[in-house]
Amino acid sequence: MPLAPIRQTGGWKLAYADFLTALCALFLVLWLVHGATPEQKENVAEQFGAPGLTTAQAFKPLSLTPAQTGVSALAETLRNSALLTEPAGHVAISEIENGVRIDLLDPELAPLFEKGAASLNARGDDLIALTAGALALIDMPFSIEGHTDSDPIHRTNYSNWDLSADRANAARRALLAHGIKPARVRSVAGLADTRPLNANSTNLPQNRRLSIVVHLD
Repeated sequence: MPLAPIRQTGGWKLAYADFLTALCALFLVLWLVHGATPEQKENVAEQFGAPGLTTAQAFKPLSLTPAQTGVSALAETLRNSALLTEPAGHVAISEIENGVRIDLLDPELAPLFEKGAASLNARGDDLIALTAGALALIDMPFSIEGHTDSDPIHRTNYSNWDLSADRANAARRALLAHGIKPARVRSVAGLADTRPLNANSTNLPQNRRLSIVVHLD
């Protein structure tokens, strides 16, 4: 009578032992890597054919500083507002250091102010309403600047300095009337004709403008 085959019952023990050995090796590697310096990690990576930290950093794209990123994001938000639906030449948005400048221009055919007047006309009030809507998209302080052309004011004890300051203050009152919080206004200034858009044409109607400077800090 033939003998019955002997059952192999110890194979799982070898597999289990291999598993434990691999698991111990994994924990040993993790422990060693945890205590390694960046330079040591780089050397290990290079041994396995991976690019070192120095090589990887050499191909890292240049990134904007936080301030530059903030200015660009702020300008993009304002440019996406209804303010930029105005006809070309009526509104200009430019990035400056630590902020964005909004220039509300005074084209000859669509002035914000009548010549020599300090009060916004209907057209000016409409543009200020759009500006208030754009400023409502952000929560940052801003300054208001009034500008005039170089034509003199023929009034006693009243000059372009007075006129530009009165225009800036008129814009402040209009912005508040359209819902902007008073605490956001950092300053109101009249600059007369000291900052023309074109130094060779200081009497152009475009120099009669308002500037809203939004500050990041």
